[in-house]
Amino acid sequence: MRIDCPICGSRDRREFYYAGAAIALGRPAENSEPDAWDDYIHNRDNPCGVTRDLWYHETGCSAWVVVTRNTATHEILNCELASKVKEHAHED
Repeated sequence: MRIDCPICGSRDRREFYYAGAAIALGRPAENSEPDAWDDYIHNRDNPCGVTRDLWYHETGCSAWVVVTRNTATHEILNCELASKVKEHAHED
């Protein structure tokens, strides 16, 4: 799979570190029960279809990239800098 880094261009996915879903995960309050923390830290959805994921360009420009991809076909639909995604979220 190739990821189009907005800074470096098309790169092999092995240059990137996958950091999970690019959404707020609903972090538990500090005084939450251990089961809530266990679920937050260890359990993730494994959707089939279009997802938005956060990737770190570890062996390249060190950018955080939001990758929209189809997990069933491995098709990359969009790549954008996480900082830009964050800026747009604050504009809404």
